This record gives sequence, structure tokens and C-alpha cells, in this order.
Amino acid sequence: MDFYQILQWMQGQLQLYEQRISVLENSLRCAEDEIRQLKEKPPIHVGTIQYKFDQLKVETLEGTLSIGLNPQDLQGIEDFAIQNGQPGMALPPMEMMKRGMQVEEEINRYIESELPGFVSSQEAKLGLQHAGSYLSFIQNDIKKQLHGRIEAHLRKAGGAGQDEASITKTAEALKKEIENGVVAFFTNLPANMKEGEQQ
Repeated sequence: MDFYQILQWMQGQLQLYEQRISVLENSLRCAEDEIRQLKEKPPIHVGTIQYKFDQLKVETLEGTLSIGLNPQDLQGIEDFAIQNGQPGMALPPMEMMKRGMQVEEEINRYIESELPGFVSSQEAKLGLQHAGSYLSFIQNDIKKQLHGRIEAHLRKAGGAGQDEASITKTAEALKKEIENGVVAFFTNLPANMKEGEQQ
């Protein structure tokens, strides 16, 4: 490789990084706009609604397993947005991306190796007849939400902790969130799904 080829390669790499940074900046702007819109919306108040579930029968299982955000956390969104606005607390974009990739790698390893055992133990605890049938649904659903949850945790942490400990702490918090989400998912299954088709 001669000097000219090296310069071309370096120029190509710089252009690639500029494009990636531009995409990340656009994503950040979109996220800030969404947060601003959410803060401007009036809160939603829902009156009491009573359902009788004993007549319902679930044929297929569809939906989203929420691993981190639920209605009780809506106040946390406002606190998060205010805290994030404090000067000196935000991570530089490159550091945020680096940490995000490290946390995502750790969580993906957890989803593939440790989560199946946790899901099996929860299924056994509830005595589910079709044990193992929910695992891929849960794994795929978690992976869809993973990027947003990692980003939220890293922003919440801000610039605190520049070492492996903050990455480990973020990964552990996400693992706990995932486990709580799995427990909530199985706990809220309709009775006929828990008992299996015993008719």
C-alpha cells in the first residue's frame, strides 16, 4: 500500500465517520423534539373501566413486553428531561456511542445465555404447560426495545463514572429491568394461557 492509497483510505474513513455523526445528530434532534412534544401534551386522565375477563379466551399471544417504561414512570420522563438539561452532565456523542455498544454487547450476551434459564424458571414457577414457547417471543421483543432503553439509561447516568463500573452498573440495571418485565409478563398472562388448553 503506497502513501496515496493510505490517504484515500483515511479520507474514506473520515467521510464514513462524518456520515455516522450526522445520522446520530439527526437522531438526537428527533429525540429532543419528541421529548419536547411529550412535555407540551396535557396529561391523560382515564376514568375507571371495569372488565370481566372470564369470558375472554386468548388464541394468540401478541403485544409488547415492556422492559422499562410503564405509566408509573411518566413522572420520571419529566425528571429525566430536566436533569439532562444541566450543563456538564451530558456525555459527548462518541463516548455515548462507545458505552452504548459495550452495554448492548453485554446485554445481548445475557439475552442469549442467561435469560433462557430465567424464563424457564418463571415458567416452571407458574406451572405453564407449554414451557419454552415464550422464549423467542420475549427475546425478540426485548431486542426491539434494547437500543432505546440503553440510551435512556446512559443519558440518565450522564457524565458520572468514566470507567467500566458505570458500564457494568448500566448493564446490571437493564438486566434487572428485563427480569422484572419477564415476571410482569408471566404474571399478567390470562388464566387460560397459564393453565394451557386443558379442555
